[in-house]
Amino acid sequence: MRPPGTGTDELAERLPDVEAVSVALDAVDYLSDPGLATALFCAARLRQPLLLEGEPGVGKTEAARALAAVLDTPLVRLQCYEGIDAAEALYEWDYPRQLLGIRLAEARGTELGEGELFGRDYLVERPLLRAIEHPGPRPAVLLVDEVDRADDEFEAFLLELLADAAVTVPELGTIHAVHPPVVVLTSNRTRDLHDALKRRCLYHWIDHPDLARSVAIIRRRVPAAATPLAEQAAATVLRLRGLGLQKPPGVSEAIDWVGVLDALGLVALDAEAADRTLGAVLKYREDLDQARAAGLDALVGEA
Repeated sequence: MRPPGTGTDELAERLPDVEAVSVALDAVDYLSDPGLATALFCAARLRQPLLLEGEPGVGKTEAARALAAVLDTPLVRLQCYEGIDAAEALYEWDYPRQLLGIRLAEARGTELGEGELFGRDYLVERPLLRAIEHPGPRPAVLLVDEVDRADDEFEAFLLELLADAAVTVPELGTIHAVHPPVVVLTSNRTRDLHDALKRRCLYHWIDHPDLARSVAIIRRRVPAAATPLAEQAAATVLRLRGLGLQKPPGVSEAIDWVGVLDALGLVALDAEAADRTLGAVLKYREDLDQARAAGLDALVGEA
C-alpha cells in the first residue's frame, strides 16, 4: 500500500468515517450499503486501489462517479477493451506536430533536438497520466473501467501505477503523483484477474440490490416517475433475472426502463406496455423471445 500523499487532511475532513461516506453518497443520489461505503472510505483515506466486481448494471461505474462527486474532484475514466496498450492509456506523441516542428526548424535553418522533439510540448496525455498529474488540491478519482476486458500485458503495465502512484515515460523518466489518485477498478468477471493485481487492491463485490433498494434507486434516478411504476418495473426485472437469460438485466436497465415508461406517460406497468418497451431492459433477441414465452402477464405480476 502506498503512503497517503498531500491532501490527506482535507480528505479526512470530508470523509471522517464510514457513516459520513454513506451520507455524502446519498446526497449525490447514490444509495450504498455499509459494505460498499466502507470500501470507498478505505480506498479514499488509505489511497489503496479498490477493485469492484459484480454483474453488469449493479452500479460499479456509478460508485466511482459518486465518489468523485463527493470529493468534488475530477473523475478520470479509462475504458478498457481488448488490445488496449500504454499509448492509449498513458500517453502518446503528437506525430503530426512533431513533423510540423521539424519542417519549421528546417525552414528556419535550425535543428530541432531530440530533447525538444520529445518534450512536453509534443506529449498527448491519456487518462492515466492525467490522473497522475492532476494538480489538486484533492486527488482525482481514476476509474479503470472493465479491466477484465484488457489482456495480461496491460494488467502488468498497471502494477507500477497501483503500487507507486507513478508512471514511466521513457523519454521523460518516472513521473510521481503529487496528489496520488483514488483508483477504482471495475470488473464484470468475464475472465479472472491475476493475483498480482488483486494483491494491490481492496476488494468489494457489488450484488444486485433487493427489491426495496431497487425501488429506492429508481425513484432517485427517475423522480418524475410514479412510485407504483418504479415498484412494478423493479419487481419485473427481478423476475426476469430468474429466467436464466443470456444478459440478465440489472438496476441500470431498470432505471432506463422506467425512464422510457415515464416518457410515454405511463403510471403503471402492464403486459402491453412491457411488450412495447421490453427492448429498453433486454438487449438480446433470444432474451426477448424467452421473456415473451414465459408470459408477460406473469412477469409483470398480472397473472
